[in-house]
Amino acid sequence: MRHFLASDAAQPTDRWWAAFPQGACFGKAHWPALMKALHPADGTPATVWLSTEYPDWPVLLRQVGAQAPAARVVVVAGVPDDRDGLRAINEGARGYCHLFAVPEMLQEVAVVVQHGGLWVGPVLVARLAAATWSLTAPQASPQGQEDLLRLLSSRELEVAQAVARGLSNKEIAEKLFISERTVKAHLGAAFEKLHVRDRVQLVLRLNQGATGHA
Repeated sequence: MRHFLASDAAQPTDRWWAAFPQGACFGKAHWPALMKALHPADGTPATVWLSTEYPDWPVLLRQVGAQAPAARVVVVAGVPDDRDGLRAINEGARGYCHLFAVPEMLQEVAVVVQHGGLWVGPVLVARLAAATWSLTAPQASPQGQEDLLRLLSSRELEVAQAVARGLSNKEIAEKLFISERTVKAHLGAAFEKLHVRDRVQLVLRLNQGATGHA
């Protein structure tokens, strides 16, 4: 996976370079060159880290989607805002995170996005999950819920349903009187058993049942 940073800021790129030393940075003036770089002869996939420092970043995001549909875009912000995060996802971005994130976090975001997941941070994920649950829960079939009870342990299902209601790992731990590490373990097991990659997909699968059909 190749990584390209679309930004003219100098300081934030230090951490990005540490995370992706083989990457490349393109300023706004070199946007055409970036678009060309997204179409290598060998077809190697790429991730574009698009900074919100550009007022027209949504337009640039749509351009990447139109001209290089195979590329994954992560929108990065110096001052993250949930509204921008929601807009980024609605416009087709696969992730939204802090431009000043530590290298390890940026690498984690890259792994999630590379495998088809969605990264928008814990607060925004909780909002998305809760909104998804409120829209789709009424459509859940009783049979599908029975299937889930057979596939997941009672505690795994309890944790998954708490996620669907928009609770954070810390809030779930406090509610169930368990540690955050235990919450993560149950959540990881539920992800694996239900073949989902993120919390929003988990909510959708909860409403479809174990077979994946509503």
